[in-house]
Amino acid sequence: MKMRDSGMPEEDYWETLLDVPLILDQLGVDDTLSDVVELGCGYGTFSLPVARRITGTLTTVDIEPEMVRRTAERAAKEGIQNLQCELRDVMKEGFGLPDASQDAALLFNILHCEQPVALLSEAARVVRPGGSVLIIHWRHDLVTPRGPSLDIRPRPEQIIGWAGQTGRLVCESKVIDLPPWHYGVRLVRQLSAC
Repeated sequence: MKMRDSGMPEEDYWETLLDVPLILDQLGVDDTLSDVVELGCGYGTFSLPVARRITGTLTTVDIEPEMVRRTAERAAKEGIQNLQCELRDVMKEGFGLPDASQDAALLFNILHCEQPVALLSEAARVVRPGGSVLIIHWRHDLVTPRGPSLDIRPRPEQIIGWAGQTGRLVCESKVIDLPPWHYGVRLVRQLSAC
């Protein structure tokens, strides 16, 4: 199921809207992470830098064949070998990964979807206990050059509430400011279900 209001602009323009190193630094994406899964590779804007930072494999999935092709093409051109790109409808099929197999799941600019609790639950399923579900989203309190309409953008407190509804995720820290257009939330999978 394609997420509502989730089209991509031209690649060059898209990449001007995000301070990728700042975002990854603030979320703690580094060499302490081994295997990571990402929903929505897009052009590989985050995928390639994440793959360079982690010590294991980044599995990135997207519902758009062109996005999967473009990310794989860029990874090959840059010699990145720890990036696995898959065409998959996560809302229908899940991530296709074993339970508790990932150190982190990345849900970037995606929780304006129709079923955020289901998506967070699937992310919690594949993340090991103590692992992270890392989220960024377009700010809800100002007009931004891209992103879904303001009325469907989640507020940080909504995301934290949805995380609680999974019975597995808790908010690890305060909301992270990711200027100029985003905020971040770091969720942790509990060691046992509530």
